Amino acid sequence: MRYPTIFHAISSVCKEKEISCVLIGGFAVNYYKVTRQTADVDFLITKEDFKKLSGVLEEEGFKQEYTQEVFARLTSEKSYWMDLDFMFVDEETLDKMINEGKKIKIAGQEFVVPSLLHLIALKLHAIKHNPKLREYKDLTDIVELMRANKIEARSNKLRELCLRYGTEELYHKILERS
Repeated sequence: MRYPTIFHAISSVCKEKEISCVLIGGFAVNYYKVTRQTADVDFLITKEDFKKLSGVLEEEGFKQEYTQEVFARLTSEKSYWMDLDFMFVDEETLDKMINEGKKIKIAGQEFVVPSLLHLIALKLHAIKHNPKLREYKDLTDIVELMRANKIEARSNKLRELCLRYGTEELYHKILERS
C-alpha cells in the first residue's frame, strides 16, 4: 500500500500536483465540535483540479461512480479506502473558502476546513438544491453546529445566510429546531 490512509493519498497528490481543495462534510462538522459519523470524505475543489486529482486516484484503484456538472463520487473496492465526494466550485469561491478557513490535521496531514459560516452556507445550499436527499442530515448538522458554537438562531447573520444560500422556509425550520 503506497499510502497508509486516504488522507495521506489526497495530501500527497495535492502537494505534488499543486491542487487546492477544502475538506467539507462530516470531517469539517466534527472539527466544529459536533460529533457525526461519516462513511466518506468530502472536498470542495475546482473542476480542473479534480481532473488532475482523479487521474491519480484512479491509478490507486478508485473509479468514478457518479459524475455530474457540480459533483463527483469516487469509490474503491479496497476496504481501507473511504469513498470520496467532490463538489465543484469556481476558483474565486475556493480561494475565499481557503483564505477564511481553518487549517487542521487529520492523520498527521494538513487540510483546510471552511469557516463555520461557510460550512453552514454549504449545507444550506445543498438542502436548497436537493431537499429530499439533504434536508434531514444537513438541517440537523446546521442546528447542532449552531448549538455547539453558540450561534444565535435569530441573528441577522444567520438569517442573511439562509436567505442567500437557502430559503426563507429553511430559516424558519432552523428557528423551530433551535
